[in-house]
Amino acid sequence: MRGEIIGVWSEMWRQVWSKLAKHNDAPEDLFCELYRELNKSFVVKLDPATSLAAIVDDKDEARIAFRDTKVTALNGELSAVEFLERAHTVIEDFGSEALTNRYFLLIRDFLDKYSLRYDLRRPFSLHPTLPGVFARLMRDLRHVTSQDAALAALMHDFEECVRDLKGDQSPRKVKQCISAQFNLLEALFKQHPDVVAFNATARREANTFGAMCDRTSVWPHEQIKESAKGIYRFANDYPGIRHAGTAASQLREIEMRDLVSVTIMLAGFTPYFTDALDAGHAYSD
Repeated sequence: MRGEIIGVWSEMWRQVWSKLAKHNDAPEDLFCELYRELNKSFVVKLDPATSLAAIVDDKDEARIAFRDTKVTALNGELSAVEFLERAHTVIEDFGSEALTNRYFLLIRDFLDKYSLRYDLRRPFSLHPTLPGVFARLMRDLRHVTSQDAALAALMHDFEECVRDLKGDQSPRKVKQCISAQFNLLEALFKQHPDVVAFNATARREANTFGAMCDRTSVWPHEQIKESAKGIYRFANDYPGIRHAGTAASQLREIEMRDLVSVTIMLAGFTPYFTDALDAGHAYSD
């Protein structure tokens, strides 16, 4: 949950809500109205006519209930984001521009303090940042690979290679890292439904990265597919990454900028390699 609101939800009372309540324009029923909105983001919602009404009709009970709400009560990251956006409307309806602005600034500072993956735009909307989307994509990939022992082992190998670069950024370590990522993505690609369906009926299985690219219908344009295959050809042809390669093809020694570039490019292609990743989920939830 790194970079996500739900990961630091427990800090919001101290950093945002208690400070907001101390504002001169904060009304007594602030948490009555906020808790009413928060209830819409619960996994199990309180009955508006009974249990919810009993809380929001009492300002002290509402404050306690709001303060004590655990992150496990919320229906995920998206529900938390939507609540914060609805809360702005609630606060705005109290009619104090100063209070509304105070809320905006408190949330902005909270996002900055915890390096959360959102940009905050006026009047009040939260937008995922590109680094945040990438981080969520990698987190979801880690979850997908954890469901399969072989994939989990390959993911572990890749992450270990990345960690090892801290003490040794030699060409040998860079090559190992790129190779480990290809091993992971190739194994993941083999489980793609298009590849599985083709291999179930074909005389000759598609078991190389390039062949699997040709047997999947995920590509929006031929050149996107060719780009993925081009990186694969690089890894096969550059000496020492996956094979002996072709010495004459090497223009210079491989280095860290190549690792950063290739790793990010391959990660960007990952949603094409598996149907277990929801790219929309990585952006909005």
